[in-house]
Amino acid sequence: MSLPRPDHPRWNAVVLGGGDPGDAFAAAHGAAVKALIELSGEPLALHVLRALRESGRVDRVAYVGPTTPEMNSLIDERVTDAGSLLANLEAGVRALPGGEQAARVLVVTADIPLVTPEQLRDVLDQAAHESPNAALVYPVVRREACDAAFPGVKRTYVRVRDGTFTGGNLFLLDPRLIGQFLPRLREVLAARKAPLKLAGLIGPSVLLRLVTGRLDVATLERKVSELLGVQARALITPHAAIGTDIDKDSDLELARRAVLTRPG
Repeated sequence: MSLPRPDHPRWNAVVLGGGDPGDAFAAAHGAAVKALIELSGEPLALHVLRALRESGRVDRVAYVGPTTPEMNSLIDERVTDAGSLLANLEAGVRALPGGEQAARVLVVTADIPLVTPEQLRDVLDQAAHESPNAALVYPVVRREACDAAFPGVKRTYVRVRDGTFTGGNLFLLDPRLIGQFLPRLREVLAARKAPLKLAGLIGPSVLLRLVTGRLDVATLERKVSELLGVQARALITPHAAIGTDIDKDSDLELARRAVLTRPG
């Protein structure tokens, strides 16, 4: 259920549509990058852009990566792929009016074509209502919600005391604080596949509790906030489409079935 405030807070958006030119999945579907793979005759990214525009909560949109003519009418700022996730994030934020001094920003990947305007509006209103002062808000989805919406979907899940979750493919940030947390975030991402280095960053006891499912969401929020030096919050959303990106053929087939059976 959406929790709008009287003024209906509005956001700018950065859509991450870049990618490796050598991506075998994209090439197999005749696309330069994954975001341009077609679903129901339209690029994956076009579905996302349309949902953003129809949400009623987004003002300006910066798009990072190659586009098509049909996408361009929904984009305010076109940004060249800078080669990495965080570099693209920085470039997208800087391209928006006001840059790092602008209003809060929704960052979304271009490969979640099943997300709807209503779901985006709900997440944005919930974030504005529950975490108005957080520098970073990261939606997560319970496994039960994913299984109910898309039976058989394969996702990566993390088990904590509060339940089993998959991460969303969007997040919300205060661009004025991006310079504070981005360097530390780079360290965390660089260490994510090196357990000893990661343990040094987040603490071995926290890492142990995480991998054994004994960590709760509130403690994880506090640890991430300490690590990044800004207030970070998890936002539990029931919208499985936010956690369902298109990475492989089985995902694309699932999306095709979902589009065919979608009401209206």
